[in-house]
Amino acid sequence: MNHKKILRLMQEMGLQAKIRRKFRHHRTWSLGDRVVRNVLDRNFKAHAPNQKWVTDVTQYRVKDSWLYLSTIKDLCQNEIVAYHMSLRIDKELVLQTFAKAFEQEKDVAGLIVHSDQGFQYTSNDYHDMLPKVGAQISMSRQGNCYENASMESFFSHLKTEALYLYDIRSIEEAQSRIEEYIHFYNNHRPQRKLNKLSPAQYRKQLMG
Repeated sequence: MNHKKILRLMQEMGLQAKIRRKFRHHRTWSLGDRVVRNVLDRNFKAHAPNQKWVTDVTQYRVKDSWLYLSTIKDLCQNEIVAYHMSLRIDKELVLQTFAKAFEQEKDVAGLIVHSDQGFQYTSNDYHDMLPKVGAQISMSRQGNCYENASMESFFSHLKTEALYLYDIRSIEEAQSRIEEYIHFYNNHRPQRKLNKLSPAQYRKQLMG
């Protein structure tokens, strides 16, 4: 549908687009235990699934509690490969996310996995886990959020479209909305980068 018609209809119905909040980067940095170089180097293009993944953790506050969400995104089709939620921000949150991802994606030899330098990603368990499946670790330079911009972009869409619009009063409701949104994002939300297909549709097209 033509964008001018959309604008006219929105004006007639008194609708206004929800503007995404500007990203502010807050991070508890590691002490440099096991930091590696930035292999990805802002090259966010991938020609096939399981070539490049980006990962990060975000948080959402519900009253006096915090819900933490760890996600992994495939840069080829922008699909959320796996995610895990917890009331605690610890390395298990990240390890559980990757356990889910590797259970689903068996062939990941040669994969590059990019993250920031958060303590979960500099832990010994994380660095021992990825090489076992043939994956290579990449990390952003300290304090530079743009080097993981693709993951931050997803978090911004998630919070703007699924959380900030609603008066969420319980952790269970927040979890439910996040789960519903990720399913919608993967299977139904069209993306211009993917020729207006959803990530799942684009992946299916690639796989023939």
